[in-house]
Parts: sequence; structure tokens; C-alpha cells
Amino acid sequence: MPPRVLAVLFADVSGSTALYEKLGDRGALAAVESVIEVLRQAATAAQGRVVKTIGDEIMAVFPDAAAAARAAMDMQLRVAALPTFGQTRLSIRVGFQFGSVLEETGDVFGDAVNTAARLTGLAKAGQILTSAAAVEALPAALGEATRALDGFTVKGKQDEVRVIELLWQDAEDLTQSATRALLPSDSAVLRLAHSGQSLVMGPDLVVVLVGRDPGNQIVIAHRTASRLHGRFERRRDKYFYIDLSTNGTYVTVEGQAELLLRREQIMLRGRGALAIGHPASDARAELIGFRVE
Repeated sequence: MPPRVLAVLFADVSGSTALYEKLGDRGALAAVESVIEVLRQAATAAQGRVVKTIGDEIMAVFPDAAAAARAAMDMQLRVAALPTFGQTRLSIRVGFQFGSVLEETGDVFGDAVNTAARLTGLAKAGQILTSAAAVEALPAALGEATRALDGFTVKGKQDEVRVIELLWQDAEDLTQSATRALLPSDSAVLRLAHSGQSLVMGPDLVVVLVGRDPGNQIVIAHRTASRLHGRFERRRDKYFYIDLSTNGTYVTVEGQAELLLRREQIMLRGRGALAIGHPASDARAELIGFRVE
């Protein structure tokens, strides 16, 4: 196949070594896999394709540099919002490059891939690094959220690659993807609706339980629901849904494809619906609508 011009992104979980020492192999692996799933979701939301995962690292490609930049910011925001794992907070290092690649049997190769991998290796925990060439392909608003790193070049390259940091912490008005606008603010509330019942989560209601047991705040009648199927949680200024079930929860965020959670969690943004035990298209599914305001 002829070469294509794509953005290539690597995201590497930082801090996992200490996690294996504290939680053991099984616990640490589960924690890392939960972070990898968050990275997958962010890549897909930005029209990216996950090429592969390599241990605690993910590789994805995007149609343009702007999509990769938005995905990188979204990844950092989502991971920063995760709870600690055994009192250890995981973070990620991200690097991306925009350029020519070769695609073969689903994998991608080429100079842009190698450069993206090296940029990721240079990045510190919580940092996004890219190249001056990739920044030139960004919209002006995203380009303004960058700074050149003096004295940083990518070693092993015949031509010098100037390393640029993409600043994501204060990028509220710069991503043009509403990433930060969809995240809850300090005064945000989560509105839940099920079978004519309404609940509003906020500082005074931080946990809502969902399941077949009548002691739950949201009671699901269908037998495919677990007695305790899942729970909504407020953590600081953000809202999460954690699936605890056997049959899973199908989550749809407005504008995105339906996602199956099984013993996993997701940070809720914007508006959407949860289908308990069945896809939303199944007539047996009981739906819980949600809206973050």
C-alpha cells in the first residue's frame, strides 16, 4: 500500500513498577488494564484507531495532528481524574508525531512511528511531547497551548527534531473539542432518571447504588441485573459509574458509540444513558439517563 500521512501517538503508563510491588502481579495488572481502557476510550472518542498495546503502553493513529493533540489532552485529563490504586496514583507519558507511515496488516511503520516512540520516551509523567513539525499542522488555538523545550532534540535522527510540549492542564478553551467543558465543575451536579424517578447527585449525595436489591436507590426489576449491579460516585468534582455486575452495563455518551462495561468504571461527561444488563437497543434493557450540569 502507498504511504499515508497520519498522526501517530504513544501513551505509556508511568508508575506501574511501584504498583506491582505494592499490589502484586494480579492487582497491578488489573489497575494498569483499567488505565489502558481509559486511553482506548479517549483515542476512539477523537476518531483514532488503536493499533496495539504493548505491556503498559498504547499506540494509536489519527487522521490529523489536531485529533492526536485532542486525544492526548483528553487522555491526560481522564487519567488525572482516576482514583489512586492502593494509594499509588498512576499517570501517563504521551508523545505524538505527524507524518508519513506505511500500513501493513493493521500495523503501521515508518519514521513518524519511530519519532513518536522516542518522544514518549523523553516525556515525563503527566507530560505530552510532540515535534515542531506536528505543531505546524495544528489549528492556531491548539498551537498556542505549546512551548518549545530548550536543548531537547530526538537522538538518533539524521535531521534535528525540535521537541515541543503540549500544555493540557489549562487547555479549557484551546482543544476545540469541549473536553474540559464536558467535565464537571466544583458546583456540578449529576442528574439521573429511571422509570419516572429522578435523583440529583452533588456534595450532599455522593454515592447512588444500582441493582435488583430493593435497598438500592435505583432498583432494576429485570432478573439479568445483579443484586448490586453498579454504583455512581462523586469524587471531588467529577462523577463516575462503576460496574460491579455479571452481565455488564452498556454506556452511551451522547455522540459516541455504545460501550460495554463489565467490572470496570467510566467517568461521566455531558449526557447519555446506561442500559442495565442488555444493550440499549434490546427491549428488555432498563435505561438510566444521566446529565452532568
